[in-house]
Amino acid sequence: MSALDTALAEARACTLCTDLPLGPRPVTQLDARARLMIVGQAPGTRVHETGIPFDDRSGDRLRDWLGVDRDTFYDPVRLAILPMGLCYPGTDAKGGDLPPRKICAPTWHPRLRPLLPNLELTLLVGMYAQKHYLGAARRATLTETVRAWPDYLPDFLPLPHPSWRNTAWLKRHPWFETELLPVLRARVAAILGG
Repeated sequence: MSALDTALAEARACTLCTDLPLGPRPVTQLDARARLMIVGQAPGTRVHETGIPFDDRSGDRLRDWLGVDRDTFYDPVRLAILPMGLCYPGTDAKGGDLPPRKICAPTWHPRLRPLLPNLELTLLVGMYAQKHYLGAARRATLTETVRAWPDYLPDFLPLPHPSWRNTAWLKRHPWFETELLPVLRARVAAILGG
């Protein structure tokens, strides 16, 4: 068993957050050969049910942004997925998902990410991933951080969350579609070989 297999088995058996509303069910997709990684927020209820990352409308939008089909997206040899929170965190008073638990990323990211030696690009999907990975280099807001995307290449590319809740954000910021998405698709195609 490889070091990644061992760490991944431990992550999938994690019970640090036994008080989660649906209980712990870590969801991730990792293979040491992956060259592209997505760091998202945390699974939603559908992903919790299926155990498949981004197996929802957000995933449909994200796959469109990347210009990849489901087979490519769910091939762990090509694409790794490591959310900031491995388990569904629950719902807030407005019906949205709660933030990822603060214990999760500091526990698992330092153990798992170094075991992915072939990564060429990490997509930071949403504010939580951007705060964690960009630290002081992050801008004051998500919009400013995503707008400054060239500053974080070649290692990172910040993106908004592909949730339907961000549809208004996408309409207010047409540069995301006209400037960033073509670069994102070209980089993904070059990395994934297609």
